[in-house]
Amino acid sequence: MLTQLQQTPEWDIVIIGGGATGLGCAVDAASRGFKTLLIEQYDFAKGTSSRSTKLVHGGVRYLAQGNIKLVKEALRERTYLLHNAPHVTSVMAFVVPVYNWWDKWFYGIGLKVYDLLAGKLSLGKTEWLNKKKTLQQLPGINNDRLKGGILYYDGQFDDARLAIDLAKTAVQQGATVINYCKATSFIKQDSRITAVVLNDTINNKTYTVQAKTFINATGVFADAVMQMDEPHKDNLIAPSQGIHAVVDKAFFPGSNALMIPKTDDGRVLFAVPWHNKVILGTTDTPIKNITVEPKPLEEEINFILHHANRYLAKKITRKDINSVFVGLRPLIKKSGAATTSLLSRDHTILISKSGLITVSGGKWTTYRKMAEDVIDKAIQIAPLPQRNCITKQLPISTSSIKKMSNSEYFLHPDFHYTEQDIQYFVEAEMAMKVEDVLARRTRILFLNATTAIAVAPAVAKLMAVFLQQNEQWIHDEIVAFTQLANQYCLNDA
Repeated sequence: MLTQLQQTPEWDIVIIGGGATGLGCAVDAASRGFKTLLIEQYDFAKGTSSRSTKLVHGGVRYLAQGNIKLVKEALRERTYLLHNAPHVTSVMAFVVPVYNWWDKWFYGIGLKVYDLLAGKLSLGKTEWLNKKKTLQQLPGINNDRLKGGILYYDGQFDDARLAIDLAKTAVQQGATVINYCKATSFIKQDSRITAVVLNDTINNKTYTVQAKTFINATGVFADAVMQMDEPHKDNLIAPSQGIHAVVDKAFFPGSNALMIPKTDDGRVLFAVPWHNKVILGTTDTPIKNITVEPKPLEEEINFILHHANRYLAKKITRKDINSVFVGLRPLIKKSGAATTSLLSRDHTILISKSGLITVSGGKWTTYRKMAEDVIDKAIQIAPLPQRNCITKQLPISTSSIKKMSNSEYFLHPDFHYTEQDIQYFVEAEMAMKVEDVLARRTRILFLNATTAIAVAPAVAKLMAVFLQQNEQWIHDEIVAFTQLANQYCLNDA
């Protein structure tokens, strides 16, 4: 990839940001035949894109807000994603438990409307359930005062794995994608951006890259890139933090997800089976400071425990939490919106005087449509030859992680990854650091932070062989990863 970077005198499109939106843009641009470069200052999906609730959904909540257009678009995109990436997505049944008859009708009718909007794209028929059936569908739920429930269907996926597979798909389509490569400044000619200065932080080398058009797809960091272009620009992003707690399946057995339609602050809360664990989340907390590794707030942990324990028969305490991961939503500021849970999840595309295209907002489910809109815009701005988007039917690359037989050496009895897998992540998927392997190529950090810390030394030693690194590198990587993983543990437990 670095060789391609040096050998290309001018790109059609340079994309800054390697999360869902940026990678979607790279797949779209490259599949239309444009010379495409994507750079990411950390690892692919390091930020918000690896920290979602893992749902491919039409947005039941947007239905309650009356945003029919967003729901219909998301339902359509859900279909494309399930079809194009069957290896990292699946259909999941969700049950809304109801404790009074009014709620049963209110949510039941709402979810029937959700079905109607999906039309022939529906994943399964919404059903009203009596108390007995609700308890069968949701073993582990508190049956006190339970009146019944509503069963509906949505999608689920592995966000970081999908991101890595999108990076590979972009490369198959001819794009160049590079992680640990940071945009540091723009170069302008006649007040238009003509080049970007990049720093490859692994080798500490600087490159100046020419292109016809530049896309800022950096999510919550969009303001920093816009201010590289226009130093005095006002902030566009109103960041909001969402945390998820991961617990063992013993607290919520069964294969269906639980959806609580209204928490005390008006959010939707989920308990979702994922990789043999259960994800509980999420919160919506407006924050001031944007950081690469946001920390969970005490009140957020208490909020999730309080609400989960209202609905689950087996009580969860802090010490039962295996991992807490935190994501920041890049919500678009709206004057007069008092809470971030009401801000738009719809995406916004802005074009600066110098031609920088910034895309922000949106969510994983609609990443493909966002990318299509952005590349259509880039064609006009550059200008580039008119070519149609083909990503609706474009299959997303399948990861060929080898699943070894039981006789093989496993990193950990709970996670069956082998030496060959680590080699594959380094050689075929650009894993440069221990964190890349334990957080995103595998999901061990997100599923059990203590286990991730335990296997880090073995991973560091293996990676050092494949990356030709020394003992000092191994030591530094173990220290850095342990420090990071401790933020995912509730250490006082």
